[in-house]
Amino acid sequence: MSAPVGIEKIRVEPTTLALDMRALCEARGGSVDELRDVMMISERGVCAPWEDPVTMAVNAAVPMLTDEDRRSIELLLVSTESGVDSEKPISAWAHRYLGLSPRCRNLELKHACYAGTAGLKLAAEWARATGKKALVINTDRSRMHFGKPYELVMGANATAVLVSRQPRIFELELERYGLFSHEVDDLTRPTSRVETGNSETSLLSYMESLTGALEDYCARLPEPIDYDRYFARNIYHIPFGGITLNAHRAALRVFGDVSKAEARARWEVKTSPSLRYPARMGGCYGSSTFIALLSLIDHAPELRAGDRVGVFSYGSGSCAEFYSGRVGHDARAAAREADTGGVLDARKRITVRQYEECEREHQAYIDDGDYRVSRDGLDGWYDERYRGRRRLVFVGCEDHFRRYEWS
Repeated sequence: MSAPVGIEKIRVEPTTLALDMRALCEARGGSVDELRDVMMISERGVCAPWEDPVTMAVNAAVPMLTDEDRRSIELLLVSTESGVDSEKPISAWAHRYLGLSPRCRNLELKHACYAGTAGLKLAAEWARATGKKALVINTDRSRMHFGKPYELVMGANATAVLVSRQPRIFELELERYGLFSHEVDDLTRPTSRVETGNSETSLLSYMESLTGALEDYCARLPEPIDYDRYFARNIYHIPFGGITLNAHRAALRVFGDVSKAEARARWEVKTSPSLRYPARMGGCYGSSTFIALLSLIDHAPELRAGDRVGVFSYGSGSCAEFYSGRVGHDARAAAREADTGGVLDARKRITVRQYEECEREHQAYIDDGDYRVSRDGLDGWYDERYRGRRRLVFVGCEDHFRRYEWS
């Protein structure tokens, strides 16, 4: 019998700034009812001018890594669709500033929002084979989208996941998975400034991929299952909360007819607790299933060690995977250590104007090779939250080389 493997620790870096989405919705003339009932988002993370995907990646992992972890990690995978350099991977900076051993393989993975799951599965197979630990980080931030319909589902965050043979949080069932891949033109980031796509095409592809991946998962099992009984809970990729209700209904229909009312009742129990933290972060990209797992553990008191959780991950372009795992023996304690709710509460609430100023500053220097990032503004937030607290910050560029330092 092979050794258990899975997630030992998770930490979330939601940025230190939060924007009230109701305020943004009202400023843009949007529907507050749709924001609440369909988007299911109350806040979103915003990067300060001195934050970027590299700083978020490092600041997510720093609090959870012990010296022993650093010595044991021999594989570092950073998943992102927000790369800051077309040659140098974010993992190179993360490796340096996390103080990992030079005997550690590191690289950057890209496949839209699926890349985080791809990193997890690759790292788990490697950890099971070698007995060493792997660190998987997903880090992403949206581009500037003032006035666009999809502005309300954007965000910024990073999540660090320690993978090992001590799966305190989540033990992966590596032999139980289903895949579905097909090329589709749904979302794209063709330049350093553009992030666009066809939302209707993306939603249709998401649902088609869910059905295909779930059918493949079932085909690999030795016998038929009852979906509702087989999984204690279900997590779905979360570009916005409301899509998970449609996803759960689609999954149930693979196994037979079910009314909208019955599907919603089951979703309320099986999935809605996983949305509590994502609702406070906005678009979570490839981190969404990991954040949802922490949210589920913290907000589903009936969940027990050994309970099976089904997880669906989707990445535009596209690739999808449906897989499962069991809640770890020490999941609640490990989730408390992550203190995701506390980290979210500690953020600075900013106005729509301050959010727009941060976004414009990021946009202004995207392709500039020589500049220094200002630490003024935001009511002295750098001095209050960063100075002397040893958080990695982005300094600016010198002849196109990116510079970072500890605050």
